Amino acid sequence: MTLIKSISGIRGTIGGKVGEGLTPLDAVLFAAAYGSWLKTQNPSKKLKVVIGRDARISGQMISDLVSSTLIGLGIDVVNLGLSTTPTVEIAVPMENAQGGIILTASHNPKQWNALKLLNEKGEFISGAEGEMLLEIAKNQDFQFAEVDDLGSIRNDDSYMQKHIAAILALPLVDSKLIKEANFKIVVDAVNSTGGIFVPALLKALGVSQITEMYCEPNGDFPHNPEPLPENLKDLSLAMKVQKAAIGITVDPDVDRLAFVCEDGSMFGEEYTLVAVADYVLSQTPGATVSNLSSTRALRDITEEKGQVYAAAAVGEVNVVAKMKEVNAVIGGEGNGGIIYPDLHYGRDSLVGIALFLTHLAKEKKSMTALRDSYPKYVISKNKIELTPEIDVDLILEKMALKYAEKEVDTIDGVKIYIEKEWVHLRKSNTEPIIRIYSEASDEEAANKLANRIITEIKALI
Repeated sequence: MTLIKSISGIRGTIGGKVGEGLTPLDAVLFAAAYGSWLKTQNPSKKLKVVIGRDARISGQMISDLVSSTLIGLGIDVVNLGLSTTPTVEIAVPMENAQGGIILTASHNPKQWNALKLLNEKGEFISGAEGEMLLEIAKNQDFQFAEVDDLGSIRNDDSYMQKHIAAILALPLVDSKLIKEANFKIVVDAVNSTGGIFVPALLKALGVSQITEMYCEPNGDFPHNPEPLPENLKDLSLAMKVQKAAIGITVDPDVDRLAFVCEDGSMFGEEYTLVAVADYVLSQTPGATVSNLSSTRALRDITEEKGQVYAAAAVGEVNVVAKMKEVNAVIGGEGNGGIIYPDLHYGRDSLVGIALFLTHLAKEKKSMTALRDSYPKYVISKNKIELTPEIDVDLILEKMALKYAEKEVDTIDGVKIYIEKEWVHLRKSNTEPIIRIYSEASDEEAANKLANRIITEIKALI
């Protein structure tokens, strides 16, 4: 059993002993800590929190526990029920709520669940706020409400339509053009809430040819729910059988988006953001942002259009902070996370789908042709396992000095740019490991660069 308490929330496997897995008592403990933290941020104020969940088997149980705990603290709850991470994020400010909780373990298998925590803007809480919350949980510093001051709960299933309406109202989303394109689309929603939300969005955009695959929101994931090529074989096959133009897949909480081409090949999760950014930049020039471990292709297309690209530390909260700093028009992460600030500052597969389909309809290209129009890069992911006594920080510092004549970024580990290639070195926060991500024009070159860096690190050790 696994329980991970971090500044962004709590996640773990269901069951086991208290403190070792995500048990009912652990869910109550962390919900109480979050509610108590909100009360310190909003003294003498009646509080409201929005909650929503993906379709995991444990979701209803965790939702009931969290809701009851918040009510016990005197906090009103707006329960969206089966929902998505981005839908809860937009609901928080719409409800004038002081916070939000998304009950999802994202791309993790079905035995996992988690509490993801939002502030009053519907954005993930900061590192400093998370530290405060963890301290409250550690000390169990809770003050529950007396009977006349208990909170209330209101169930609200209207936010799917509100979310879709907000997307359709965006100037860069052209539902008329999408309808005219008459796309034939296959959707793999891994039997979670994307099975409700993605087809509803497509129909609202005017798509009439939709094949729904694994769209029953029962939490019985038919394959590993992370939208990686090795997990999308059924979708790839369905594209050929159905003779479809576009394959769409999302993770269980619908904040990661990937596409499959008409021939069953992968469009590439890294290229979801690249394609959407290409379209957004063509209509609204401005800065772009991705994290340091994302493909260089975003930087290339941004600079080709005479705009500025900025890199952020890994983690959605860091990407959002950098986007606000540079006033980016589009940003996100190479794992298929699209952040479009004209809607909200959070990864949102639904707005990503609408922008991508508009782009494809305007370009009048096949998926493979669109993919091949972008700079081609391949990322290789490796790691070095170290003994605990080795000073990882010192090794990274020496590697940065070794390549000081190159472009080096040290905001999150060490990223070294070598011509059009790069290598990103990051230490693990939980074990003595250096993660080594490298990118080049093909797999062989990416692996060669990684092996070179690994050899150099071992020489330093």
